[in-house]
Amino acid sequence: MDYVVNNPALVINLLREHLQMVGISCLLAIALAVPFALLITNYPRLGTAVMGGLGVIYTIPSLALIILFVPWLGLSNKPVILAMVLYCQVILVRNLVVGLQEIAPEVHEAAQGMGMNSWQRWWWVEVPLVLPLFLAGVRLGAIVVIAVATIGAKFGAGGLGTLLFEGIAADRYDKIWVGVILIIILALGINTGLLLLERKARGNFAA
Repeated sequence: MDYVVNNPALVINLLREHLQMVGISCLLAIALAVPFALLITNYPRLGTAVMGGLGVIYTIPSLALIILFVPWLGLSNKPVILAMVLYCQVILVRNLVVGLQEIAPEVHEAAQGMGMNSWQRWWWVEVPLVLPLFLAGVRLGAIVVIAVATIGAKFGAGGLGTLLFEGIAADRYDKIWVGVILIIILALGINTGLLLLERKARGNFAA
């Protein structure tokens, strides 16, 4: 880890860029996935078309998807973030829809019987029931976008992938190993944090 000791500012800046891309893409993905899932739940006939379209996007290789957006967004983190958001959609929307569909009709009837309106039913009943499954989707989506963000360094997006590509170009194995190790640590850290939140949500529901 001599490279980290000798270049702490550079490594910290690349880590910050990587986290920034992951954070922005996850927040945007969640903001899009929630209305998509509610739309599919309320209008089931749209489910096949929407999930089919998202599934097609998910099958496109990340490199090709980023390249598709470069002519419009340029070489920066923007096309990478857009690709990351799209990749997350199929995971988040699917988990949300499954969670909402698994809520028993009796639960909705009980909420209505208590005088709850649609917004109160959503916030106080549906969200707690769906949250564990949704967090599982966020956890999987976060791991996916960490990997895509690594490839994004090839398009001027920055992040830890810069160490990998620079190391390959200059035959610097120290850079390659530092990049790989830090990406693994980042993925494990985020996965562990979200897994703990998921278990806490399940525990609160069970309680």
